[in-house]
Amino acid sequence: MPRRPGPIRHARRVRSHSLVRTATVAVAALAGFAMVWAQTLAAQFGGAIDPRDLTQLVTATPDAPADVREARPLNLLLIGSDSRVGANGEIGGADVEGMRSDATVLAHVSGDRERIDLMSIPRDLRMEIPTCTLFDGTEVQGREGKFNVAFSNGGRQGDPAEAAACTINAVHDLTGIRIDHWAVLDFHGFTSMVDALGGIPMCIPEDIVSAKADLNLEAGPQVLSGEQSLGWARLRTSEVGDVSGSDLQRINRQQELLTQTLRAARAKNLFTDAGELTSFLRAGAESLTTDEELGDLDFMIRLAYSLRGLSADDLTVTTVPWEYTEDRLGVLLADDAPQVFEDIRQDRPLSVVDEDDTTSAWGQDDGDDTEDAPSTPRASTPDTGSDSIDDILATCGP
Repeated sequence: MPRRPGPIRHARRVRSHSLVRTATVAVAALAGFAMVWAQTLAAQFGGAIDPRDLTQLVTATPDAPADVREARPLNLLLIGSDSRVGANGEIGGADVEGMRSDATVLAHVSGDRERIDLMSIPRDLRMEIPTCTLFDGTEVQGREGKFNVAFSNGGRQGDPAEAAACTINAVHDLTGIRIDHWAVLDFHGFTSMVDALGGIPMCIPEDIVSAKADLNLEAGPQVLSGEQSLGWARLRTSEVGDVSGSDLQRINRQQELLTQTLRAARAKNLFTDAGELTSFLRAGAESLTTDEELGDLDFMIRLAYSLRGLSADDLTVTTVPWEYTEDRLGVLLADDAPQVFEDIRQDRPLSVVDEDDTTSAWGQDDGDDTEDAPSTPRASTPDTGSDSIDDILATCGP
């Protein structure tokens, strides 16, 4: 039998209120949880990352591309510092003074977020180093020299931000590519972040023993710890293994490490799991100096999420096109360098690939010839394999 209309209206009215209250409580609880979570993250990172404003130190900034889209392309300058202060001295040895850049990579993130181009800049690339200004007004005169002199000039007072500003000015002069964001990471931060990632899966081609790099590796597939990864990235001499003293050969190892790091990050869901990303960033936070926007955790999480669809196939690792100087103690820009720079400026896939390379000898820093290597970008896109660490290691040869 149908129910009387009174109780029905009353029951609906009560249920409606109940649903509204329940929904309100749920939304409030979620909002409260989000606020607490955000405040917790802010507390964890508060004062850890050192965000700095370099506006007054960076000069002659190139214009951004005219066709700004909904998500514009980004150029990030990533600098590895070999400062030996504090914990870094325990890792790299405290017998070296000053600040130097151990590796410099320009990372171009395409506007559609479907491609990243990583371009290494050789530290031995000869150029006209621009005069740079420090925060206290001190001017450090520029001169003709190797690229990494710029970081050293800016780091005279031990401030990584000043060192970064001088390096950015040098990159602007060298390439005409606008740097949107920058980060400086030291030895301690690098090893901590690799360990937070669970290590990096690598295929080591031969036994390597290097006292200087504190490295002792057997050939074969393995997961490198933070300290081992740092040793691999810094490796230039060895007692066992065919290792050239060339910085250019070392760049190849660093690029392989970067590619494998991306694969490991995907295996850990680093681009979609805020907790994993937070743990990863927190591990290196106290060793990380960045621009103000990149140093904001919310910006980092949004940027990482926008790259969630990337695989190693979407990553191109390359080096500034180079050729040896006449004395073979340094390198110069090759003729096709301007084309690569223009590709990046215009957010185009790189147009210089391996088959167009000329060859030159790696050589030791003293000019001894050892093995052939390309003088223009190694613009290769490695296969992804599986997202699992075990399957990544299984792709290693016998």
